[in-house]
Amino acid sequence: MTPLAQNITDFLSACIVAADILIVFLILVLLVPQKNTGWRKDVVDFFRDFSIELAFLTALAGFVASLFYSNIVGFQPCLLCIWQRIFLYPQVVILGIALLKKDNGVRKYAIALSAIGAAIATYHTYLQFGGTSVIPCSVNGVGCEHVYFLEFGYVTIPTMALTAFALMIVFLLFTKKEN
Repeated sequence: MTPLAQNITDFLSACIVAADILIVFLILVLLVPQKNTGWRKDVVDFFRDFSIELAFLTALAGFVASLFYSNIVGFQPCLLCIWQRIFLYPQVVILGIALLKKDNGVRKYAIALSAIGAAIATYHTYLQFGGTSVIPCSVNGVGCEHVYFLEFGYVTIPTMALTAFALMIVFLLFTKKEN
């Protein structure tokens, strides 16, 4: 990996760690019953107001990062990477249209796509950390267990995807339900 690619990987990995912390925090905000006053109300209101925008930016970042690693750095995507992209890429379009039309109904579709993508990313992460494959997995000679990089003891390409899908789900849980 070139020094520039490594710097970008370091930055993205740090963003993943921060996003993982944010996911835990937001899940606690959603699950812990409290009065909707004070700082909790401010957090809920912020994420309710910007949930689709944040989910869109997350999908866009995942889209750009996956293209960076495959088309610029030269990492060959495995079969599970390709399947994760199938559930990520359309969300850039779907969430982008939802932003333009101010359509909160996109919530259920985007959560469904993210849940399937997260399941695939979870299995892919399991394989990369030594799990046994249930199905054969290789494309272009690259097996799904191949690790291109490991940052902070856990950040790999599939954990980046898992974090992106989980973050989109959590953001979209804050979306106002359509009328």
